[in-house]
Amino acid sequence: MDAEVISAGMLREALEAGAITLHEVKSEISVSTAHLLHESMRIMHVPSKVEILDDESASALRKYCLTYYDIRALSLELAVKLDMMRHLDYLPRYRQQIKSLEVLKVYAPLAHAVGTGSLSLELEDLSFQYLFPYSYLYVDTWLRSYETEIRPLLEVYKDQLLQVLKADSELEMMVDSISILGRYKSHFSTMKKLLRDGRKPEEVNDLLGLRVILNPRAADDIPERGERACYRTHEIIQTLWKEVPSRTKDYIARPKKNGYRSLHVAVDVSEEGRVRPLMEIQIRTTEMDSLASGGAASHSLYKGGLTDPSEVSSLKFLELKSHLFHAKRLKAIMMAAAELAALRLRDIPSANHRGGLDIDHRNRIFRLLDKNGDGRISIEELTEVMEELGAGSNDAQELMQLLDSNCDGSLSSEEFDLFQRQLVLQVQFMRNMEDTDDHYRTMLGEKLQLSDSTGLIQVYRKELGDKLAVS
Repeated sequence: MDAEVISAGMLREALEAGAITLHEVKSEISVSTAHLLHESMRIMHVPSKVEILDDESASALRKYCLTYYDIRALSLELAVKLDMMRHLDYLPRYRQQIKSLEVLKVYAPLAHAVGTGSLSLELEDLSFQYLFPYSYLYVDTWLRSYETEIRPLLEVYKDQLLQVLKADSELEMMVDSISILGRYKSHFSTMKKLLRDGRKPEEVNDLLGLRVILNPRAADDIPERGERACYRTHEIIQTLWKEVPSRTKDYIARPKKNGYRSLHVAVDVSEEGRVRPLMEIQIRTTEMDSLASGGAASHSLYKGGLTDPSEVSSLKFLELKSHLFHAKRLKAIMMAAAELAALRLRDIPSANHRGGLDIDHRNRIFRLLDKNGDGRISIEELTEVMEELGAGSNDAQELMQLLDSNCDGSLSSEEFDLFQRQLVLQVQFMRNMEDTDDHYRTMLGEKLQLSDSTGLIQVYRKELGDKLAVS
């Protein structure tokens, strides 16, 4: 990370808040820093380039970012997104879900593509937590039951394997260096394995994971030498732990369609009287690892299927303007207006003055606000009715800005109808997320068979419920 990226990171929030301009950064700091900030701000708005954030659109956006933007600006924006996700509690619930879905579909896979794996995993887990909070609770509780014992074992297994590999004279002739990384499975990845792949808990064989990265010695046959080193490492592992042959996957001899190459081995690390989850060991060369982390293979690391992102497309109206008016308060005022409209208009025939259409729920509210019956709501009319409902003139101004899509200072029936539809879609989206979360929670509860003998789930559920009630 160079000085320009660091300085851009320090100024990013100030620029977004309007405390400093790009021109000032360019003149006072450097042209490069201003360029990175400009690129970062453009990346921030990438999801708005498409109407429906489905898998195809998300893939196109990721490729667009990787092709057109400075990789340093992309890394900066990913760090900004991580900070945002870590402090998402202050937003209304529906905005938490929209932001989380964008991160899960676009930015987390981008973090994989640029080689920031740990950042990507945290982005995925935080998105999972906000999209499906109760399902996250079940997975989190299950993983915690293993965490205390398993996490320290990773370091033990890593050191043990590294010593054995370095002591092998045959492998020493093939490689210059060996590195081993430990990995504990993320919440999101665990959920995908349990739900989408239909696995039982005992079949999630990579809660524990090690990655062996081999750097072949310089020679004319480096690719072949690297492959031989991978297979030799596999042979050494077989002498150390009991392999589960049915779990072995040779992506070196048979690469995936996206070019991914690696040797995956599952071993049983259970001891007498102590049953543990299987541990997955990935064996690859530095070249294979580079391809998996930042090359073509990384583009397909993200696989959707847990959400229906097309539902988000119509929520952008609220997302872009939600800072003008709190959605919950607006909904309360709308409901009050509807009740008042029903009382005032109950004796009016069910045909309006413009053409014999049934006066439905929306038209009742609109006619209540349109006091002079000219088919448009002025700011004066809106203020008068809002004050009758207990709201102030400032609220009327904010509501006018929110609904007045053509900025002509008044509201047409079409503009009001559009907002009503957007509001309904927002409620439907949140209900669908809740229903999906409840469905996943039921499936996870059956699979994981959590008895909650410690009472932890009840404690976590109460804390979570309190948070959701506030948001």
